[in-house]
Amino acid sequence: MVDVVTEITINCPIEQVSSYASDPENAPTWYVNIHSAEWKTAKPLKIGSKIAFKAKFIGRELAYVYEIVEVLPEKKLAMKTANGPFPMETIYTWFSLDHNQTRMILRNKGNPTGFSKIITPLISKMMKKANMKDLQKLKYILENPS
Repeated sequence: MVDVVTEITINCPIEQVSSYASDPENAPTWYVNIHSAEWKTAKPLKIGSKIAFKAKFIGRELAYVYEIVEVLPEKKLAMKTANGPFPMETIYTWFSLDHNQTRMILRNKGNPTGFSKIITPLISKMMKKANMKDLQKLKYILENPS
């Protein structure tokens, strides 16, 4: 089992951070390993929405569909996949520290069935490093609008 938690403080209002981060179309912009996101159900994002992602992790191409299982605007977004080589749950949680600072927590947990169990501790370490890069990129994008 993999359970990785990373967090960052972003100098933007909670509504801006949660809105940007919870839009699947923005995922390829701030996730280093995600190459594409494609809606499989009609917009807007809601419980039951499905989004197909293509990513690369540990040298492997991954294709998976996330289903949205919880949406609490400006508080929490949770999505799960049961298919593919790495059944996973991803949870975003946001906390307003003040009117212009938001704490974002990114949690990934799952069972890497498509990978050797021997390398699970390595997968956790690599995921934590990748997730921190993703949050830092998100912070940069939101704090430095073009």
